[in-house]
Amino acid sequence: MKSAPPQSLAQSLSTSEPWLFLSPHLDDAVLSCGALIASQVSRRDISVLTIFTECSRTPHSRAARSFLRQCSAQDARSLYEARRKEDALVLEGLGVRLRHLGAPDALFRKRREVFPGSAKLGKALPELVHRYPTYRFDIALGRVSKGDNALIKELQGTVAQQIEELKAGLVFCPVGVGKHVDHLITRMVGEVSAERTVFYSDFPYNQNQQPDEAFLRNRSLTEWHWGDGIKSKHQRVRQYATQARALFPDGSIPVAPEIYYA
Repeated sequence: MKSAPPQSLAQSLSTSEPWLFLSPHLDDAVLSCGALIASQVSRRDISVLTIFTECSRTPHSRAARSFLRQCSAQDARSLYEARRKEDALVLEGLGVRLRHLGAPDALFRKRREVFPGSAKLGKALPELVHRYPTYRFDIALGRVSKGDNALIKELQGTVAQQIEELKAGLVFCPVGVGKHVDHLITRMVGEVSAERTVFYSDFPYNQNQQPDEAFLRNRSLTEWHWGDGIKSKHQRVRQYATQARALFPDGSIPVAPEIYYA
């Protein structure tokens, strides 16, 4: 640590109170916070709650099929089963409690029937029945669909209950670098803890993109870096074998401190 942490983090670091990390997908908590988690798990109970951990049945959109190819996966069901096993292996190896909530990933999230017969048309044109038909023009633009409002409300209730049960002193959630809608939804959900919320910078997207300055300013957030144990974290990142090749195609994982805002 090269600088003093913000007050809420400093106070919690001096205690042994439990922490809760909200992870959009089956790797994000370790990608963005793995070094801090590893450094603290011996002195406090740490739980990771992963929200979007499932796929859906075929037919899949072109964006989803492209993702499966990037992961060298033959089908979505076996890929997500493998991803859940990877996540459990890494987190249990760290001594962390984990829970997978089972919401469908944005690539696979389907909308309710748009009009009579749309389900049949969706077999020929899958984009018609998906809430986020494309990655570039839907998922990555940061526009959360109104169709996800009920899901968000449900997730907020689940997380609030989890905070109470765990007696979590701090709740960590993504700040939303990269504007992936699942990361933004997780951020919305994490804010139910109000003053207990700590935002983490989304790695590796933060290597070439910046956080929303207006979001940071409006919440008077202060940036703090954690650099201890980064190389050890990289070993755990590589255990997410289904994702590591797609995220780091040249095999090189950037050596960069974790970034937090509180």
